[in-house]
Amino acid sequence: MLEKFKGLLTEEEGQGMAEYALVLGVIAIAVVAILVTFGEAIVDQFQEVIDNFTSSEEG
Repeated sequence: MLEKFKGLLTEEEGQGMAEYALVLGVIAIAVVAILVTFGEAIVDQFQEVIDNFTSSEEG
């Protein structure tokens, strides 16, 4: 039983997954921060593209 607990403390198989999860979390936070900061500008750019396509179809 004592050997099992020692094995759990020294086991490193889950360490890689935890690191990937942390990196993924940081990336998600960065994406949200960028969208909050530049969200309206991005929406304006998409609307400008949509307007250009719809005006070219009409004429």
